[in-house]
Amino acid sequence: MTHREAYPAAKVTWVKAPSRSAEADNRPVAELVAKVLADVKAEGDAAVARYSREFDKADLSAFEVTPEQRAAAVANLDQQTRKDTEFAIANVRRFAEAQLATILPLDIESLPGVFMGHRVIPIERVGAYVPGGRFPLLSAPIMTIVPAKVAGVKEIIACLPPNAHEAMVAGCHLSGADRIFRIGGAQAIAAMAYGTETVPGVMKIMGPGNAFVNEAKRQVFGPVGIDQLAGPSEIYVLADETGDAEMLATDLLAQAEHDVRTRVGLITTSRALAEAVVAEVERQLQGLSTAHVAAPAWAAYGEVAVCEDEAAMIAYSDFIAAEHLQVHTKDAHGLAKKLTNYGSLFIGELASVVYSDKCSGTNHTLPTMAAGRYTGGLWVGAYVKIATHQWLTEEGVKQVAPPAARQAASEGLEGHRRAAQLRLDRMQVR
Repeated sequence: MTHREAYPAAKVTWVKAPSRSAEADNRPVAELVAKVLADVKAEGDAAVARYSREFDKADLSAFEVTPEQRAAAVANLDQQTRKDTEFAIANVRRFAEAQLATILPLDIESLPGVFMGHRVIPIERVGAYVPGGRFPLLSAPIMTIVPAKVAGVKEIIACLPPNAHEAMVAGCHLSGADRIFRIGGAQAIAAMAYGTETVPGVMKIMGPGNAFVNEAKRQVFGPVGIDQLAGPSEIYVLADETGDAEMLATDLLAQAEHDVRTRVGLITTSRALAEAVVAEVERQLQGLSTAHVAAPAWAAYGEVAVCEDEAAMIAYSDFIAAEHLQVHTKDAHGLAKKLTNYGSLFIGELASVVYSDKCSGTNHTLPTMAAGRYTGGLWVGAYVKIATHQWLTEEGVKQVAPPAARQAASEGLEGHRRAAQLRLDRMQVR
């Protein structure tokens, strides 16, 4: 079912509707992923090697990137690429440090003699999946590894496809990965979730990927944590009659070139703008070197919706809950305050998603497939645990023991009642 079919469209019409459903297109991968996970769990490295040969056409004698190979990858970066990578690392680190500063330990006396609080504890070991994909996404390791370093994670395991560009290895190294493995796809998620002879099991897995990676993360969740289910990229733009058709089409195609399953959309109150953007997308595709990817994405998942008024535009946007949401309206900041469901928000026509994708500092690992209705994107807080504690004085016991004992008795939980009452009884004897 496409969004057009699912949404009560009383105030929305479509100049271009998606012809396919991303949710439905994801379903066939589940069975294959389940087999990969089961095999890696049972066979370890042998299954990882087999699936690397089958899926990635890679026959590696060793999965782990050696210190010498890491150093060579960094040395082989051209000077400008290294400067740009370090610029992005610094910006992501700066923003993550500012976020971490808002997560504070807590200690309060909630009642006389009842003390409680929480600690902020870094996760001991995390796995960072670094997608290779069609292009060397040099920003990908930065987004998953740098926040982990800022959070104080003790060990960061990075996995990237065997055929990923060498610059991706350099990015993992410069971002702070402790160990780097050339393993991709569902088998990488399985290796990090269950552990193998060479890949240590992790406590939580971070990072985006294709449909197979996303499904693997979904299936391993429980024994290990995951950041979120971040599938193929999405971008939607909200615009009124002031929107610039050339700029809007350019931004839509910038994301469409990620993957043939990328979802791109415009939600507008102006039919004239809607029609102009459709024409402009088709025009720009003629000269786009990545049109072999962007054109199928636009054809299958591209959407241009016209809303009756601003309220309808906001309602439909919150229904979509896009991963990336740009606002191109007369009062972009005012409209932005009315939006609630999105992965990351880009306010005003100068704030392109591309800046965040690459280097501005906010994380580009974001919720897709409407998960923005209940969660935000990857951030430094995903790498720490907020663990509570409490301690009581005798005065505190006098405060909480009687109601706790009464509640336990009313529930028929005699063991609970005894535990609640014991300390109070002993205090009374003394």
